[in-house]
Amino acid sequence: MDYPIRFPDQIRQQLRALRKTKGLTQTQLGKLLGIGQVRIAEIERDPSVVSAAQLFRLLTALDAHIVLRDSRADDATKPDTTPKGSW
Repeated sequence: MDYPIRFPDQIRQQLRALRKTKGLTQTQLGKLLGIGQVRIAEIERDPSVVSAAQLFRLLTALDAHIVLRDSRADDATKPDTTPKGSW
């Protein structure tokens, strides 16, 4: 299932939801990554505290990945509903 993320706040929500969906506590996830529960809580509260590499390690532990999708390609498959004369 895809979880589109368009705003930074959504990353926080999705990380927590992914962890819970996997049935993991913060402590258990921390052990998988070799870090403490406090650090997992910090990351869930503010994902900007990790590097991209650390985020990818976290996603791998949660069996998730990032997909970059060109929204213009998505738009090409949808009918044009833009009112004429507007921008």
